[in-house]
Amino acid sequence: MIRGKIDILVVDDDVSHCTILQALLRGWGYKVALAYSGHDALAQVREKVFDLVLCDVRMAEMDGIATLKEIKALNPAIPILIMTAFSSVETAVEALKAGALDYLIKPLDFDHLQETLENALAHTRDATAESPFCACRAVWHDWGKSGDATFTE
Repeated sequence: MIRGKIDILVVDDDVSHCTILQALLRGWGYKVALAYSGHDALAQVREKVFDLVLCDVRMAEMDGIATLKEIKALNPAIPILIMTAFSSVETAVEALKAGALDYLIKPLDFDHLQETLENALAHTRDATAESPFCACRAVWHDWGKSGDATFTE
């Protein structure tokens, strides 16, 4: 994947944290969309295919674990990285069981974040060759808003 073609969705109700991550990720060459709530993230995932989601755990209305589960229900192939300033073993286990690819602790170490993103995207490239869902990704992207579809493996 060429970085300029990689779409990342950052989900966090902390506007300043979103803005910092957006600037950082754009500086690394990624295209970045922001969602300030789980509901906003779901709306965006329904409208567009993202290559990766970076989601905070503690958010008002819909927390990051619920957001993770809903996004995975819509698109099981999308890699999701969970981040939190309030880490616990229980939350980490719950996130990973729900399908998170990794669990990051705030404040984020930017070198570690970059390495984690690259590994997650490499994981996606490897899975694309094996997953029927990923094989349909281009069709899904082109289909976009024109219809509803449910993909099952």
